[in-house]
Amino acid sequence: QLQLAESGGESVQAGGSLRLSCAVSGSNDDRLCMAWFRQAPGQKREVVARIDTGSGFSEVPDSLKGRFAISQDANKNTIFLRMDDLKSDDTAVYTCLAVRTRVQSCSETEGGYMYWGHGTLVIVSS
Repeated sequence: QLQLAESGGESVQAGGSLRLSCAVSGSNDDRLCMAWFRQAPGQKREVVARIDTGSGFSEVPDSLKGRFAISQDANKNTIFLRMDDLKSDDTAVYTCLAVRTRVQSCSETEGGYMYWGHGTLVIVSS
């Protein structure tokens, strides 16, 4: 059983930056696919970044490249989502998801993950 705990969400001005964190416990150093999803009010949940903790291979949708980046700490116990040049459209609940994996390709859909955090709210005001 994995436990995920997000932090770092807050209200920021447009153009600002935030770094979200997702602390993982219970992994026993297993290789994980981890991802950040977000859901804005009235919108579908969408993936914003994903990473394979074994290889470090990461992916960010083209629409967010250059502004969003995912990374992990050296112990692979925490993943981060760096968000720059934030826009009002980035306002959403950001949730960390994870699944144990043996392959590098991490799913871009939430159905590919077994474990969810509770989410952290990001509000971007213009």
